Amino acid sequence: MVRRYILVALTAFIIGSIIYSCKVNYSFTGANLSPAVKTFSVYFFQNRARLINPTLSQNFTEQLRERLERQTSLNELSENGDIEYEGQITGYEFRPMSIQKDDLSAQTRLTVTVKVKFTNHKEPDQDFEKTFSAYEDFDSNLPISSVEDELTAEIIEKLHEDIFNATIANW
Repeated sequence: MVRRYILVALTAFIIGSIIYSCKVNYSFTGANLSPAVKTFSVYFFQNRARLINPTLSQNFTEQLRERLERQTSLNELSENGDIEYEGQITGYEFRPMSIQKDDLSAQTRLTVTVKVKFTNHKEPDQDFEKTFSAYEDFDSNLPISSVEDELTAEIIEKLHEDIFNATIANW
């Protein structure tokens, strides 16, 4: 009888030790950063594309800052953050898609390409320079001026998601 109590107590102790030693990190934001990383800096993304959207650089840069503030617990520094984002917009183009009879396109695609340099001063092995691209299609019968702002906002959102996943979530 005593032997049974000792066996149950020993089993409970072993199971409790195993459970206590297992650590699961979970974040509702998907962030997977070293605890040493406390700050971030986002430098202005210049628009170097051949076709220029005058608000694209400002919108892209500000919305990236806002996303990092909203989805991480990091503090923003104007420069020299533990992690840094810099780069340039290298492409902004419209292309006809879905060519139909008489060589007319039914859809037009807006594509935005961004070159990003990511620097992690706490874990330099995560540094990279990479190009991200995203697009949205729209009906070719619509004037570009009527859809450009909405499409650009959707594309920026996609680009930020890809950049966040590549840098913070490490996917």
